[in-house]
Amino acid sequence: MTESSALDPEDRKIVTLARSARARNGVPEGAAVRDETGRTYVAGSVSLASLELSALRTAVAMAVASGAKSLEAAVVVSDAAEVAAEDRAAVADLGGAATPVLLAGPDGTVRVTVSAG
Repeated sequence: MTESSALDPEDRKIVTLARSARARNGVPEGAAVRDETGRTYVAGSVSLASLELSALRTAVAMAVASGAKSLEAAVVVSDAAEVAAEDRAAVADLGGAATPVLLAGPDGTVRVTVSAG
């Protein structure tokens, strides 16, 4: 486990943003991604009758829709034990297989960091 204070400041920022999205929207997951220019995109999970998206896939979609060309890092805040393969694939599609994906608990403690690919 990694205390959020031990993270790089830019990674700590996206953990905080993801936690905020989760809490503010009362959703099971919050996520944030940082693109190649340092811009961040934040999202919560989407659960509609006709559309189900994880928070991380929603954040990646927001980055793509805003013109991002690549990703530097991604984080998902969740009670899940691991980052879903579909979420890692979405990050890899935009950022490449080596893009780090951090999984943090609701308290912001990073439990694991994996590569997208």
